[in-house]
Amino acid sequence: MRTEISGRKVGSIGYGMLALTKPGAIPTEEQCFAAMRAALSTDCNLWDGGEFYGSTDVNSLTLLNKYFTKYPEDADKVVLNIKGALRPGLIPDGSPHFVRQSVERCVEMLGGTAKIDMFECGRRDPNTPLETTLATLEELVQQGKIAGVALSEVNADTIRAAAKITKIVAVEIEISLFCTDPLTNGIAKACAELNIPIIAYCPLGRGLLSGQIKSFDDIAEKDLRRMLPRFQPPNFENNMKLVKRIETLAQKKKCTSAQLAIAWVVNLSKRKGMPTIIPIPGATTVDRVIENGKAKDVDLNEEEMAEIYQILATCEVTGDRYHPAGMKWING
Repeated sequence: MRTEISGRKVGSIGYGMLALTKPGAIPTEEQCFAAMRAALSTDCNLWDGGEFYGSTDVNSLTLLNKYFTKYPEDADKVVLNIKGALRPGLIPDGSPHFVRQSVERCVEMLGGTAKIDMFECGRRDPNTPLETTLATLEELVQQGKIAGVALSEVNADTIRAAAKITKIVAVEIEISLFCTDPLTNGIAKACAELNIPIIAYCPLGRGLLSGQIKSFDDIAEKDLRRMLPRFQPPNFENNMKLVKRIETLAQKKKCTSAQLAIAWVVNLSKRKGMPTIIPIPGATTVDRVIENGKAKDVDLNEEEMAEIYQILATCEVTGDRYHPAGMKWING
């Protein structure tokens, strides 16, 4: 299944780039390039990167510049979504000057190797009127700096308000078996009514559903996930109940837990009243990228979807998605 975003066709599964430039565990350039090529080989051509995914010297844009310089033939195959407009400390700034500066930095870092199909402010700035921020982004569309405007981590009211101001080509929000709120809090409903696709980040629950994490000790000492309430004891032990139930179902389905989790997000698009929802799992190795991409071949029937909903109903997820400082910037 393919859908259209910002006038371009994308596969039913995309590719999240955060892990490729995350400080502390950056893969080699050769490994990154191999993973990126593997994503395209499995039709995962919606790539999601960020100006703040890494340092000013090593981030999504600098990596993409090097990749497309080496593989210029891939530039027209990729639909690129870029997040920006966050100050140090991931503090949102939606002022015209800073948004324009952020977009122009991203364009400069790409160095003409590719175009930004959509740009989104990483979070909504509560100190700048939405109309002001979106008017600036619309100007940048008219100037050809970006091709479309997307939203990130916003609530249903903001989505509806934004759609009245300018064309919104996508909304990025966390959706996974560990985060189903957007399906019931009006976000999915608003996107369906306005025909806006959802880009679902962290479809594997930040790795909990990947099958690679069995205990809290499996998370490296400097891994930022240790700071997240969902991963901290006793929440971690409680949340592993959901993981184990999904593992059992995946074994019956003859697929991996990761594939089942991603397939569930893909299959949401087929549900009545739902918009198109495109999960963007991230991975740094070819094998994991291909495993994730093959999730599009895992078809879940009504009985299996019902079984998953029963698991969700009996395995309550505990712990917030972000630490307290991060929580205040979501659902803007």
